[in-house]
Amino acid sequence: QVQLVESGGGLVQAGGSLRLSCAASGTIFSINAMGWYRQAPGKQRELVARITSGGSTNYADSVKGQFTISRENAENTVYLQMNSLKHEDTAVYYCSCSAKRYSSSWYRDYWGQGTQVTVSS
Repeated sequence: QVQLVESGGGLVQAGGSLRLSCAASGTIFSINAMGWYRQAPGKQRELVARITSGGSTNYADSVKGQFTISRENAENTVYLQMNSLKHEDTAVYYCSCSAKRYSSSWYRDYWGQGTQVTVSS
């Protein structure tokens, strides 16, 4: 199996910063893209940022210039640096990756349990 464990969420005042981390572990042969999604109360889950194994990134328009995604391929870890946080950034943030296990012939998506980010206004 592949497990994703997120950390770094919490309560922060508007204008503050948080750094989320997500480590993938298990019988992983290869990880392609890794990303962060979020889901606010009453809303659908949305892509926040995504990064490929080669380092190409894409961001939701709402976080461009505010959030930065990065990864350590050797550690199977992805990060999300969130600056100038706003109340509307409050959500559960989920880590996801597209990974191939040693016992598999294809890639599939895996998800973490989510970490709560609350921005007080």
